[in-house]
Amino acid sequence: RRAGARLRTDSKTRGGGAMLYLKEANMEDAAKEYAFVSELPQCENGFTNECPGVSEEEFTSRVLPRMIAFARGEGLPAGYVPETSLFLWEDGEIVGLFRVRHALTEWLRKGAGHIGYSIARGSRGRGLATRGLALALDFARSVVREDEIYMSVNKDNAASLRVQQKNGAYIHHSDDKQHYTRIKL
Repeated sequence: RRAGARLRTDSKTRGGGAMLYLKEANMEDAAKEYAFVSELPQCENGFTNECPGVSEEEFTSRVLPRMIAFARGEGLPAGYVPETSLFLWEDGEIVGLFRVRHALTEWLRKGAGHIGYSIARGSRGRGLATRGLALALDFARSVVREDEIYMSVNKDNAASLRVQQKNGAYIHHSDDKQHYTRIKL
């Protein structure tokens, strides 16, 4: 698979026949990727963004190459696992970001799990997270070796829990702040 390759598309269409697809972080789309991540909050519902305040030049020269290398398992800090950043595209614009971690550390097993995602605020409420997660799960099947996908969701984020459940998730356990979900592969 080459970097930036378009992954399986969503066969559902809306209005003008646009399809949703995931595309790995890549240098060719750097300007649109930067525009998307620069609008994301630093932390929202557990999804973290290391780009607030980062200039486009710094994103292109440091952050994006690191994202691409991490997907190949290169340059990982101690305790990190390979992680692929997949941008969700619709009508030539990025509407979401899914991160798929290829394996679990003990910390990930007890917390964030394999997949984290965020949908642009202006694109929420249209089923994009549900459809995007289905595509991310297809990708995960090619890189994750565990029998289940581990995920987590804040208890006050009912919409995200529904997204996961629509994709086959069940609540494995909960604590005072989060539900920890699993999706069988």
